Amino acid sequence: MAALAECFDPSGARHGIPTYPWRCAPDGLLTRRQLRAYGLRPGGQPVAAQVLRLRHRRGPLVAYLYRLDQAKPVRPMTDAKRRALESAMRARRTCPQCRTDAGYVIPASLGVCVPCAYPDDQRAA
Repeated sequence: MAALAECFDPSGARHGIPTYPWRCAPDGLLTRRQLRAYGLRPGGQPVAAQVLRLRHRRGPLVAYLYRLDQAKPVRPMTDAKRRALESAMRARRTCPQCRTDAGYVIPASLGVCVPCAYPDDQRAA
């Protein structure tokens, strides 16, 4: 029960901002991910509160909460942004050694596509 009391600080006296235990946030306060599910974004508003979840032998998990009534709609994807994203993803799939589209994102650990990284293994198969 002491853990729950440590996470419950609705006035913000202990943690600087209102703090609630995990899954106990009041209505009208949402995380970024929850806002995104509604098609919204924080829109520059400050963090209104936080939820804490204490963990054994590790630091607490913290999720920042934003006010739903001050959230703004997500900006729509423009054609230029879509083209830039497609170009960036195409560059991530293109092998710098053989210059072909691998069909998957080139692993950073290899730096090249799998056939270029392991040419001997491809001939044996």
